[in-house]
Amino acid sequence: MTSPTQTATAQWPRLFSRGRELDGSPTSLGRLRESTDVRGDPAALRDRMSEDGYLFLPGFFDPAAVADARRSVTDRLHEEGLTDPAFPADLAVAPADSSLAFKPDLAHDNPALHQLLYGRYLLGFYESLLGGPVRHYDFTWMRAVAPGRGTAPHGDVVFMGRGTHHVYTAWVPLGDADFEQGGLMVLEGSHQRPEILDDYALRDVDTYCTNAGPAAKDEPRWNGSLSDDPVEVRERLGGRWLTAQFRAGDLLTFSIYLVHASLDNHSNRIRLSSDSRYQLASEPVDERWIGEAPVGHGPEAKRGLIC
Repeated sequence: MTSPTQTATAQWPRLFSRGRELDGSPTSLGRLRESTDVRGDPAALRDRMSEDGYLFLPGFFDPAAVADARRSVTDRLHEEGLTDPAFPADLAVAPADSSLAFKPDLAHDNPALHQLLYGRYLLGFYESLLGGPVRHYDFTWMRAVAPGRGTAPHGDVVFMGRGTHHVYTAWVPLGDADFEQGGLMVLEGSHQRPEILDDYALRDVDTYCTNAGPAAKDEPRWNGSLSDDPVEVRERLGGRWLTAQFRAGDLLTFSIYLVHASLDNHSNRIRLSSDSRYQLASEPVDERWIGEAPVGHGPEAKRGLIC
């Protein structure tokens, strides 16, 4: 049976996000601009980050380092019975009933992954990009995405905006992520849209209305998405969805304001990737994501507001 991504159009296969087929026309869908040409020029990288809201650097990491980090993750998934035992662990083939998506414990006590994400090589890159000593968040967002729908459109600012807003995400695929497995996509120019800067970016997923009664603090929090429909978000905000077929070793880093989402996974494998965050050490940090046991979005993160 032909999967949805295998039916080709003139330029693109059929691509889906959150179950919606993306418009493949040149005004709606495009490829990420590579920044390998200015890789050694920090000033040019800063200019491009300001212009695009992201930097896409294919082949940034040593493939062997990525392979070690991937193996540390796939071995754990296999040991926990979360991959199909009929296949080698490193393939990360999903059992038929898998619902995996977010699995941050894969980053705990994981020297290979921490060396990749928090070693001198990547920290040195951010020190050069940001122009000074940097710190990273202590929480690592590990994704182990089983076949199914991808992540809804959102920006990082509503999850981690209590410190500086000069925070940058490193999205690192731990293995190839072609159009069938589905990788990240970013909304062109969204980091400069007034709808984001003057409205969405002022919100926080961990706030609640104190004047709504004592039960308000315990109500389910807003999930931070702009919409569950990436087609509607693009039509409303403008720009194109930009993506690529990612390879192990690629780095995609982007602004806290940039709207992004992911393609649906139409393969039989678990898509593995990590999100980690970096900022200047001299600037204030969001307290939810630092320390030996970050509180994240737990009860301790709640803040009351008069609404």
